[in-house]
Amino acid sequence: MKKDIDFHPVTGVKLAIAKEETATGTAWAVYIINLNMIELKNIMITSKGYGEINGEIKKTSMLRHMLDELGEQAVAKIEAIDPSVFALNNEFWVSYYIMDQIFDKKFIFTSGSFDPEFIKLIPEIGLEGILHA
Repeated sequence: MKKDIDFHPVTGVKLAIAKEETATGTAWAVYIINLNMIELKNIMITSKGYGEINGEIKKTSMLRHMLDELGEQAVAKIEAIDPSVFALNNEFWVSYYIMDQIFDKKFIFTSGSFDPEFIKLIPEIGLEGILHA
């Protein structure tokens, strides 16, 4: 049972939604950043969007991603993200192991997170976007 699992606080793991200029325009993607000095194993990430647009309740499909490992102080691209869902809350649930201990955290980028004033350079990936710690 989940209540029987001892979850330790997540430190040194961040999520970023960043934009990259390509030959065909601007592409947005979600990245996981491991700032720890040890690798992460068996990383499971679920993502979904939900909220209200123009008075109508909206929600996206849930996506699931699995990474076998993410090295120490490494970055991995998780998924592409369409800017049309920025008006929604975008939730990412991240679970992973360090050695034999499980870690678990929910990251929520709220609908207001993507205002231009919040978009900054993210040094770990060298792109502009929103960083969630």
